[in-house]
Amino acid sequence: MKIKNITDYIEELAPLAYAEDFDNVGLLVGNYNTDVTGVLVTLDTLEDTIDEAIAKNCNLVVSFHPIIFSGLKKLNGNNYVERVVLKAIKNDIAIYATHTALDNSKNGVSAKMCEVLGLKNTEILIPKKKIIKKLTTYIPVADANNLRNKLFKVGAGDIGNYDYCSFNTNGKGSFRGKENSNQVIGVEGKLHVEDETCINILFEGYLERKILDTLFKNHPYKEVAYEIITLNNANQNVGMGMIGELSSEFNENIFLEFIKKTFKTGVVRHSNLLHKNIKRVAVLGGSGSFAIDNAIRANADVYISSDFKYHDFFKAENKILLADVGHYESEQFTKNLLVEYLTKKFSNFAIILSEKNTNPIHYI
Repeated sequence: MKIKNITDYIEELAPLAYAEDFDNVGLLVGNYNTDVTGVLVTLDTLEDTIDEAIAKNCNLVVSFHPIIFSGLKKLNGNNYVERVVLKAIKNDIAIYATHTALDNSKNGVSAKMCEVLGLKNTEILIPKKKIIKKLTTYIPVADANNLRNKLFKVGAGDIGNYDYCSFNTNGKGSFRGKENSNQVIGVEGKLHVEDETCINILFEGYLERKILDTLFKNHPYKEVAYEIITLNNANQNVGMGMIGELSSEFNENIFLEFIKKTFKTGVVRHSNLLHKNIKRVAVLGGSGSFAIDNAIRANADVYISSDFKYHDFFKAENKILLADVGHYESEQFTKNLLVEYLTKKFSNFAIILSEKNTNPIHYI
């Protein structure tokens, strides 16, 4: 089995196109064509992580956080990032990172937080925009059904809880082949009018290469008329954070104790208590202060995330309870998520959950 077999499957869960522009995701160290001996799944890739991979005969580390975030200009071991990369290269260990690609997945980081909290009726808190594209093409009526079905099979027309979605109109297409056109339909040099179907179909942007390959392979014309545009529409199944409901209401103090225990944290930093019960809960793994307003607009009773600064707590404005459980703590279940996901596909292969606690923050 090759590294690419593993990473291709991960990207079905968290396509790299889901990642934020500032991020650095994918295969950071190594070669996709390398044979895999074992996979070690971790939240962070540190020197101890590479040592653990060596000890457990794993030559692929699947990490949530990317060890290489900004550009490396030198590799001389002067900091922990360089030392990790050098040790990985020296020991032929590949490193793959998912980070915000998994953050934006509907079955990713925030979904796992919802699961451990027991939330129901969950939905994306901040749906991602500009990742939906639309294909428009024109094809002889007799060939339209075949092309549509082939496009559906590679993921086009899948919208929310519906699939096989398209809009079609019939009309007259005209063209005249120039010299050496070798046209399939019509006669070179003569105007031809064909009964055609205009197919409009939506797809997620990361599928564009597959969509185009399918279009060209199944279209009878040698020169295919088509256009692809990026829509500003939000994708309700892709985006940061989630919001859901508890099965029953909780008193604020009891709920804070509950999340302290659930996220195994030494302390929960929170805003003013509002003296009301908690039912509707918003979550976002990692640094989530940017989504406070989104949680308020979504009518959440509490917003659980991390890395809130002093002034961020004022943004609660007595409209919401803000709860900072810690960065590592909010994302700690992510590696379990990845192990569970990979094990379903590669059940007879070594998928190992890292035993290392990489949290750099300690409480007294």
